[in-house]
Amino acid sequence: MTALEDKIIRLIGAVGPISVADYMSLVLSDPDHGYYTTRTAIGLEGDFITAPEISQMFGELIGIWCVAAYEALGRPARLSLVELGPGRGTLMADLLRAGRVDPGFIRAAEVHLVEISPELRRRQAAGLTGLASPIWHDRIDDLPDGPLIVVANEFFDALPIRQFVRSERGWRERVVGLDDDGNLAFGIGAAAPDLALLPAGAAEAPLGAVAEINRPAEAIVGTLAHRLVQHGGAALIFDYGHVKSGFGETLQAVRAHHYADPLREPGECDLTAHVDFDRLARAATAEGAAVLGPVTQGDFLLAMGLTERAGALGSGRSAEDQANIVAAVERLAGPDEMGTLFKAMAVTHPPLALPGF
Repeated sequence: MTALEDKIIRLIGAVGPISVADYMSLVLSDPDHGYYTTRTAIGLEGDFITAPEISQMFGELIGIWCVAAYEALGRPARLSLVELGPGRGTLMADLLRAGRVDPGFIRAAEVHLVEISPELRRRQAAGLTGLASPIWHDRIDDLPDGPLIVVANEFFDALPIRQFVRSERGWRERVVGLDDDGNLAFGIGAAAPDLALLPAGAAEAPLGAVAEINRPAEAIVGTLAHRLVQHGGAALIFDYGHVKSGFGETLQAVRAHHYADPLREPGECDLTAHVDFDRLARAATAEGAAVLGPVTQGDFLLAMGLTERAGALGSGRSAEDQANIVAAVERLAGPDEMGTLFKAMAVTHPPLALPGF
């Protein structure tokens, strides 16, 4: 039993079953034993690998997109260049190197990183040495006023979701409690949710249907959109998920690049769920911002010049290097890899015509 599992079991014993959202929050963000607060999980030696770690091309193309956004905004003298959940700093480093095509962009950009992990902050500082002197924040609310360009890659999938299940008693919230042996187990709570919270068609959904609601993600997008409307800018979001709201269970745990039981060894596995881009878009437009996409990650990267960049990167390289570059292109944009499951969406104010969409 992990130390966090013991802590959660004692908590449930004292207060009763907790929501899936509260369970995810403890697993991922507990200050003493949380998954993200106690380790560096990204990379081949970790539990999962993200697009920036697959190839420098991903971050480079995002850098070109950020330059295009900067120019579309009228080349402001100062702007905040923000990344949410920047991992080891790989994406920001590649972004800034590509951004050198426009020295004005580099001069204007002040790098801000929203990151809660002390260990990852150290990694980010090392990875950005000579490129930027980042300013770190625990919360988006702490970002400074003024124009901003925001990048978020695989950030929203790790925010806590609530799950609701259509039971014989109607819709009820799924909870995490204890089974007869005292182990963590999923259960059904007693309280009925407001049907307005659920996707359209909830009243007709079959028994066993599951609805997942990510209120923190919607709140963050709403906050970003509000700031964009106030100060101008653009946000670019990548994550795996679906374009239209619907029903289905997507909560998953990953450890050492393999799926795991989300209730076993909490704190030792990553927990994520698919992102509902439909709800994120509605949260943005409700604040008066414009939305581009979502489109598939593959379509976005190809429109941004992934194939051309791969050709330039492989020119004059060994056959092995070229094969690795081709494999990276397939991993990032192939329909059977990340290309279709992952989506890209932008939020802007004022409405901007930006590449990739």
